[in-house]
Amino acid sequence: MAEQNTQHIGVVGAGIIGICCALNLQRAGFSVTLYDENGLAQGCSKGNAGHFATEQVFPLAHPSLITKLPAMLLNPLGPLRIDWRHAFKAIPWFWLFMKNMHKDTYRANSEALKALNHDAINAYERLLNEYNLGYLLTKKGSLLTFEKTPMAQIMNLLNSYQAQGIAVDLLDADQVKALEPNLANTITHALMFKDVAHSVDPHLFCLNLAEQFSALGGQFCQRKITAIKPNDSGYTLVSDEQKYAVNKVVIAAGAWSDTLIKPLGYKVPLDTERGYHCMLASNYGLSRPVASAERNFIMTPMSQGLRVAGTVEFAGTKRKMNNKRALALLPNAKAMLNKSAISLHAQSTWMGCRPSLPDSLPVIGEAPLHSDLYFAFGHQHLGLTQGAITGELITALCLKKPTQVDTTPYCISRFSTHAACSSHIPHAQ
Repeated sequence: MAEQNTQHIGVVGAGIIGICCALNLQRAGFSVTLYDENGLAQGCSKGNAGHFATEQVFPLAHPSLITKLPAMLLNPLGPLRIDWRHAFKAIPWFWLFMKNMHKDTYRANSEALKALNHDAINAYERLLNEYNLGYLLTKKGSLLTFEKTPMAQIMNLLNSYQAQGIAVDLLDADQVKALEPNLANTITHALMFKDVAHSVDPHLFCLNLAEQFSALGGQFCQRKITAIKPNDSGYTLVSDEQKYAVNKVVIAAGAWSDTLIKPLGYKVPLDTERGYHCMLASNYGLSRPVASAERNFIMTPMSQGLRVAGTVEFAGTKRKMNNKRALALLPNAKAMLNKSAISLHAQSTWMGCRPSLPDSLPVIGEAPLHSDLYFAFGHQHLGLTQGAITGELITALCLKKPTQVDTTPYCISRFSTHAACSSHIPHAQ
């Protein structure tokens, strides 16, 4: 426990990012209140694929995507869909997305992703082991499988990961079968990522961390924060029912963060990549996450069964879920599993809004124009992965201490002419 600090911090957003920030701040001696209108971990933190995907160090904005886009967009149930009613609003986002394909920008963004992911699982272990919760992290690696991809392409991908220092092995069909005998015989090769992990229940994972936060004296307030207003002693958090005075604020509201910071003078190109999942009653004997390179989805064994997840849909935060997109995952799962899964069906379906920025990087740091206002949002597909490391970084910033990762690449100023964020030099390794 760090030295006591009587300052009161309001953390807005109770997904995995907000919970990890709140718990780390409470451990550091701050008095913390966590705010969320929907309860604890009710969004993407509840329905994600459960994969701590530290191998994902490559931004989504890769030039190779351009040739694949037409086929993706023409398939209404394919891995990528843009709702025509949202298309005009999404144009600025996609323009910036294309600009991030420039090789130098892509390389810099990849290095920034790698910096966060490098210590992401270690950060969780530091947090979980403090409370004897290490069992919540299942470390059996993950598989990226191939059915028809030419060997040359597989080798190029393998070399790309190895060049980034990712611990990965190439497996042939027999080695895949030895690890996961219930996968289909159509799989010819797989990449085995050895240092990743998964959760058998992402929602329970979050609730266990939130329970530790409460045990340390942290407070949860189920209220919708509609505005953040600076005052002489810090900030006033405004809800429909009440106002709350705090000394510092952390914005971790995911896809809804931009609406809170815009009145304060910050514009950020935040959109939502709506993701879907189906839950199957059985895990079909899988012991680790299995993704398909060609089918663009992932299957994760969980305590309740098998979670089949994936797809990207740009349709905003307000439109109802398109259940057909969730159910479209089932044929892919059936094709990837052996004949015992021939009659699989969905027990439940789900949709959540991933908060995504065009450069695939989150916003983490202190607000350039406001003291004691901190941002922790936009983690796209890696919210679960980067929760603990984000909590550590935000806590160091609130304590005015050096961060273990240079937070400059994640500053909100990269999207505007705001004054630059404070530079925090990483600790020497």
